[in-house]
Amino acid sequence: MTEELRGLHPQPSIKKAAEFRTVYSKGTSAANHLFVMYKHENGLDYNRIGISVSKKVGNSVVRHRIKRLVRECLRLNGTMFNTGLDIIVIARGAAKDKGQEDVSKAVMHLAKKMSLLVSVENAPQNGHLDEA
Repeated sequence: MTEELRGLHPQPSIKKAAEFRTVYSKGTSAANHLFVMYKHENGLDYNRIGISVSKKVGNSVVRHRIKRLVRECLRLNGTMFNTGLDIIVIARGAAKDKGQEDVSKAVMHLAKKMSLLVSVENAPQNGHLDEA
């Protein structure tokens, strides 16, 4: 399989409770009205993503939709992120009625706030950074 098909593979994710606890306890966080984001260096040459949506936010359909929207935002803007990080995104209740554009703006706002994005002079010229 060639490197060009890399986009077809799922993004490495954080699945185990112990990994989530490590990021929560040793990482830093930032929040806005839709999400809370945690980051922690993982010592790898790629990022791992964890997305958490509580049952308080909505039923399983709503929770899965929010996860898909966040995952899609991270997929589209993945080249703009620094590498070697564990990133956890926690949805707040206000996120349940939001669309892709609102979710993307909120996630990228937090990424910029937490200095997760590569510097502007090294960033790819794809226009996604202007949305944040």
